[in-house]
Amino acid sequence: MNIDWNSFTPLASLAGGALIGLAAALFVLFNGRIAGISGVLGGLLRPVRGDLGWRVAFIGGIVIAPWVYLLFTAWPVPRIDAGWTVLVLAGLLVGVGTRYGSGCTSGHGVCGMSRLSPRSLVATLAFMGAGFVTVFVLRHLVAA
Repeated sequence: MNIDWNSFTPLASLAGGALIGLAAALFVLFNGRIAGISGVLGGLLRPVRGDLGWRVAFIGGIVIAPWVYLLFTAWPVPRIDAGWTVLVLAGLLVGVGTRYGSGCTSGHGVCGMSRLSPRSLVATLAFMGAGFVTVFVLRHLVAA
């Protein structure tokens, strides 16, 4: 196993994780809502009176944040080793998974786990396990 030391950023990752945790905690504290993106976005598809403003602001922040990031640094060049077909299929599978799992990775992994939700524990174990198995299969069985 080789470590890409240029991409190994434990302090930046720790700071980012702490900011996500703080934002999720403040969001539930002040709004009484879970900061899971699938639930926030899903609520926009069937809006409820008085519930639209914070959802639009939440999604707007997610869309605007990368552009604010660009004010301080250069745009990173992603390397994706998959074609459009694989990316679209993966996106659809994630969407179906969030519906069946009653939430997304951010909702269960960050917010649900911090609330000690048994359902979120099971969901987090399931998607982490599926990720581990997928990487193992693709790197060691399919690539061999």
